[in-house]
Amino acid sequence: MKNKKLFGINKPVVGMIHVDALPGTPKYKGDVENIINSAMKEAMIYKNSGVDAIAIENMHDIPYLKRNVGPEIISLMGIIGREVKKVSQLPCGIQILAGANKEALAAAHSAGMDFIRSEGFVFAHVADEGIMESDAGELLRYRKQIGAENILIFTDIKKKHSSHSITSDVDIVETAKAAEFFLSDGVVLTGTSTGKETDIDELKKVRDAVDIPVLIGSGLTADNIEKYFPTADAFIIGSY
Repeated sequence: MKNKKLFGINKPVVGMIHVDALPGTPKYKGDVENIINSAMKEAMIYKNSGVDAIAIENMHDIPYLKRNVGPEIISLMGIIGREVKKVSQLPCGIQILAGANKEALAAAHSAGMDFIRSEGFVFAHVADEGIMESDAGELLRYRKQIGAENILIFTDIKKKHSSHSITSDVDIVETAKAAEFFLSDGVVLTGTSTGKETDIDELKKVRDAVDIPVLIGSGLTADNIEKYFPTADAFIIGSY
């Protein structure tokens, strides 16, 4: 079984922080400092629990915008990311929903972070927010332009909470190979929704098909991680 290290670590566990609703979104409660402090506290819980890396995500900014989030979101996510990295001293990454990959890259670069998690990197899909077009070409050119090539881009394939009927003739292995061909730094496999387990057979097929890291992005628990551990290269935990 071929495995790939990430951040110089063999099979790292990545703790996901779902930051509180951000300014301008329907569930925002009006306290920026509390949002930052809450994320920092969660970061220290993860660090003290022995996780290897941390990611932040604006999960509570529902309903999500497609791609184009406002500067207030990008700037605050960058500030949160910088503070989380500072207190944890761990590799840190960012995802900005929905599909705001370019914005996440800008925030990560300004905050000195290590990776982003992107959706809609290759092939189109239909998400809650509508049709999501692929953005690999634009995203990697932007990374080059701003000098952020040290930031890894991990890409969801056959993304959860989405319909993939328009690419039903392209299986998950071919999708993973397309992401690798388009210079993804790693692919993320998930179940059909948050908290749902990743298909173990699909994981094994993808791991055999590509030479980039394969991460699990949903459904991990203390009870099931054993079956995924030999095959996957990294494990993102958040809803458990």
